[in-house]
Amino acid sequence: MTILTILTDPDKELREKSEDVEIGEIKTDAFQMMIDNLIETMEFANGIGIAAPQIGVHKRVFIGVLNNEPHAFINPAITHTSLLRVNSEEGCLSIPGTWGIVRRHKKITVRYTDRTGKIRKEKLHGLEGIVVQHENDHLNGVLFTDKVTKLTTTPSAL
Repeated sequence: MTILTILTDPDKELREKSEDVEIGEIKTDAFQMMIDNLIETMEFANGIGIAAPQIGVHKRVFIGVLNNEPHAFINPAITHTSLLRVNSEEGCLSIPGTWGIVRRHKKITVRYTDRTGKIRKEKLHGLEGIVVQHENDHLNGVLFTDKVTKLTTTPSAL
């Protein structure tokens, strides 16, 4: 496996929309290696999520930590969001040294394909739900700073 270079803002590639992953592509060695490399890169950078566009791959795939384990979300779709929202303090591997407060849905339902090709549905809240919303934004060329209500330079307790 390889630790990859994480693109940083203002790299224009971070603003590109990602394309769907073809089902036949999921089980290829190259795609599986990309997932492994994303996980290794995220862990090396002490992250809890990373999206393929952050390494210059414009495919709808990201890694998010669920139950303390990295999971691949392929072609994710957030199918339900709660009306209630929460303030979340976020940072991003592509915007080092910057944190900010973002309003996110308190609960979400996400439908996605896992790395084995199985379709899954998860109901998420708390940090896991926030990570999925943050990483899903990357697939649409959106950075957390586009949604921030207050920028900070160091993480702080809410």
